[in-house]
Amino acid sequence: MDQLLLPGKETWIPCANHKQVAACIKHMNVRGAPAIGCVAAYGLALAAQEKKFSSTQALITYLNSAKATLAATRPTAVNLFWALERMKGFFSGDSVKEIQETLEREAINIFEEDLAANRRMGELGAELFPQNAVILTHCNTGSLATSGWGTALGVIRTAYEQGKVKKVLVDETRPYLQGARLTAWELKKDGIPYELITDNMAAHMMKTEKVDAAIVGSDRISAQGDVANKIGTYGVAVLCKYHNIPFYAAAPTSTIDLKMSEGRNIPIEERSVKEVTHIRGSAIAPAGTVARHPAFDVTPRELVTAIITEKGVARPPSAASIAALFQTHAPKQAALAAI
Repeated sequence: MDQLLLPGKETWIPCANHKQVAACIKHMNVRGAPAIGCVAAYGLALAAQEKKFSSTQALITYLNSAKATLAATRPTAVNLFWALERMKGFFSGDSVKEIQETLEREAINIFEEDLAANRRMGELGAELFPQNAVILTHCNTGSLATSGWGTALGVIRTAYEQGKVKKVLVDETRPYLQGARLTAWELKKDGIPYELITDNMAAHMMKTEKVDAAIVGSDRISAQGDVANKIGTYGVAVLCKYHNIPFYAAAPTSTIDLKMSEGRNIPIEERSVKEVTHIRGSAIAPAGTVARHPAFDVTPRELVTAIITEKGVARPPSAASIAALFQTHAPKQAALAAI
C-alpha cells in the first residue's frame, strides 16, 4: 500500500522487480523497520525470479547485486540489513529452481515470524498498562509499519481488546506526519478512541491531563538498550522523565543490533530538506530557507522504562537485560531485571 497517499487514497503499488521494491523503500511508500525488513526479503525473492539464469552462479551474482541495491535504500533501520543477511544465507543450492523456491519460502517465513512476534509483544506489553489508560504514541507502529498488527500500536491494540485503553494521544509526527496520516487512520479503522495532537502539545498534555504511559516503536536498538526511532521520540522520553510517566519501546528482537554497543554510534539518516519546507509539494517556508531533516533520534536507555520484545521485557534496559532476551530457552522472567 502506498503510504504516501494515505489517508486520502488506499492505493497498492505492484512491484515486478527488486529495483521497484528498493524505490518504494527509499521513497517511503513503505516504511517502518519491520515492514522494510519483510519487503526487502520479498525483494530478494523477486530478484531470483526476474529473468532466466544460465547457472546457479549467475543467479547468485545477480542476487548479490540486488542485495546491495536494497541495502542502499535507508541506513538506520537495522531490520533491513538483518533480513537481507538472513536471505543471503540461502544464496546456494543444487539448482536455480531450488534457490528460487528456498528464497521465496524464507521471505514468507520472515513475514510470518514478524506477525507472530507482533502478537506476542502485544500480550507482554499490555500487561504493563493500567485500566482506563490514556496512552501517548509517536509516529506509526501499526500494521502499516510491520507485517501486521504492529509493535507499539500492536501493544495498544491488545490492551484495547482487554478493555484497558480509554484513549490514545497521537503525536502528528512532523515533518512526515506519520501520526496524523497513518496512526490516526489505523486507529479509526479499529474504532479505538484517539485524539490527534501536534508534537509541541505533548508537554502540555502531560502537565494538564492524565497520561498514563507513552509507547513507541524503534528502528534500531543498541546492545545496551538505547533506542533509535523517528525524530521527536527523544523529546517525548525527556518529557516523560520530567512528568514521571513510563516510557516504553516495543520492537522485535530483529531490531536489536548486538554489534552496536551504544546508541550514539547508530547512523542517523538525513533526508531531503524539502520534506521540512514543503508539505505535499506546497511550500510552507520562504524560498531558499536552510533546513535540516535528521529522520531519527536516539533515546538513551536511562530514559526508557522498558523495551518490549516477543522474547520478553527488558526492564530496565541494560546490556544484561538485553542479552538475556537472546539466551536459548530463557524464561520470560529472565529479562525482567527490575520489574
